[in-house]
Amino acid sequence: MSEGDEGLDYASSGVDIDLEGVSVASLVGALSGSVRLPGTPGAPVDLPGGFGGLVEFGDNLLALATDGVGSKLQIASMLNHWSGVGIDCMAMNVNDLLCVGAEPIAFVDYIAVPKPEPEQHAAIGASLAEACRIARVTLAGGETASLPGIVTELDLSGTALGWLPKDAAITGANIAAGDVMIGLPSSGIHSNGFSLVRKVVEVSGAVYDAPAPFDVNAANRDIVRMDDAGDDDITLGEVLLNPTRIYVDPVTDLIDSCRDGNGPAPFEALHGICHVTGGGLSNLLRLHNRLGWHISHPLPTLPEFDWVQQAGGISDREMARTFNLGMGMVLVVDAMHANAIQEWVSARLSGTQTVGEVRDHGHKVTHVNPKIVFEHY
Repeated sequence: MSEGDEGLDYASSGVDIDLEGVSVASLVGALSGSVRLPGTPGAPVDLPGGFGGLVEFGDNLLALATDGVGSKLQIASMLNHWSGVGIDCMAMNVNDLLCVGAEPIAFVDYIAVPKPEPEQHAAIGASLAEACRIARVTLAGGETASLPGIVTELDLSGTALGWLPKDAAITGANIAAGDVMIGLPSSGIHSNGFSLVRKVVEVSGAVYDAPAPFDVNAANRDIVRMDDAGDDDITLGEVLLNPTRIYVDPVTDLIDSCRDGNGPAPFEALHGICHVTGGGLSNLLRLHNRLGWHISHPLPTLPEFDWVQQAGGISDREMARTFNLGMGMVLVVDAMHANAIQEWVSARLSGTQTVGEVRDHGHKVTHVNPKIVFEHY
């Protein structure tokens, strides 16, 4: 953008996070209580944060999460590049289940299209099969709806089911000042903020199927290539469509090993888990209703985020409010066991590091960059 132009933000691109929050609160407020009584299968279990819903099931709890891929699908449709979208859909759901301490076990998908296209569906099916392998879940069913006049292009969403032992939920209730935050690297933009990304591409004049206008190799991660890419340079579209990272490995293994007494720390040392999705760093506020968060050593920002910010003239705060900026998940752990946990996770996911600490400085997120402060989700 030229000097003096007002920078872009998520709201101007069509998505108002604050308005969404008010709307969701209105929806929840209008819902009635469960007809399932406490102590019976399906009875709700109170869980702050909202990363997943819990219900009773005998000696265990079942966890449910539902989400979709969002407007990232519009780029996939434009490029006819579907190999990552099933992974995106899976990740947005199972990563939320991990935040409550649940192990994902099954998934169902929902595809809505203006008309069926067999080749497109086959590509999405292959992507969902790969997603099931990575997430270690069973694809238990799904639905494809042809909705001409209602939808104009493909939409993909899903629901994931997980389980955990009763009284073993990770709720954030044990988070305390001095706890350590361990950041797990993202694989890219994941599946949030694409209305803003697409607006930046539009105003910048960039081309999705041209080589990326930044150094793709500046980040240590694999990019899923299009089938006919060959040895050509990685395109902007391929970077933007890189699938969302699924964190089942290592997070489920960490939870299980700690719970079984074979891990780097006792299970009680795992105080909270945050999936950094829409809302960016403000998601941390969902883990506790009083304490605050300070990020002193953020993970390196991926090159596509730097390009989006520069090309769109976007403020530092808006970037951290909209995107993961290179950190897709945060573990909140007891300081006494933080080094052992960080080393254990790092051996399984390169780039993991300690990023900050919990502070008793009010219910807000602060950052080494003083421009980044959040006091509400």
